[in-house]
Amino acid sequence: MAQETFQFDREKFKDVIHFVCTRCETAELGRVKLHKILYFADMLHFLSAGRPLTGCEYQKQQFGPTAKHLNWAIGQLRSEGRVRCERRDFFGFAKDDFVSMREPDSKRLSSDEHALLNEVIDFVCARTAREISELSHSAAWEMVKFGEVIPYFSALFLAPSETTEEDVAWAEATVKELGLAS
Repeated sequence: MAQETFQFDREKFKDVIHFVCTRCETAELGRVKLHKILYFADMLHFLSAGRPLTGCEYQKQQFGPTAKHLNWAIGQLRSEGRVRCERRDFFGFAKDDFVSMREPDSKRLSSDEHALLNEVIDFVCARTAREISELSHSAAWEMVKFGEVIPYFSALFLAPSETTEEDVAWAEATVKELGLAS
């Protein structure tokens, strides 16, 4: 598979995470949902703009795509006093809560990028961590092996598609035109 090369914007990645932590209810946002918000935002931005939002690499893991640099970024945000991370018991599992300590720096994010992030946040946070993990197991996730980087071009597989009557008519006409009809 061809390797894609996109510049990873570390500062923008941190700003996106800080924005997400500010925008989400603390009880609604844990690591699973944070990974998925970042993944969907980067992939959807790639679909609309031809380049990812942050350029972070996402790896295939058991519970869906994970942002390769999330732990680093959370550590940086904590040391900068922008985000606090609190671990708590959540039905017998450890859950990290992310609490924004101040308003995020938004100058690296355009109004369109804010709108995209808000849509993705609303979509992800309206579901349980399990539901959003299952939704992230798309054809894009399936196309690579565990631990491998999910290529951005696989974002094309995220959009559901339906076959219309026009699609069927076109296919039938093409088959006839090529003399492949039996």
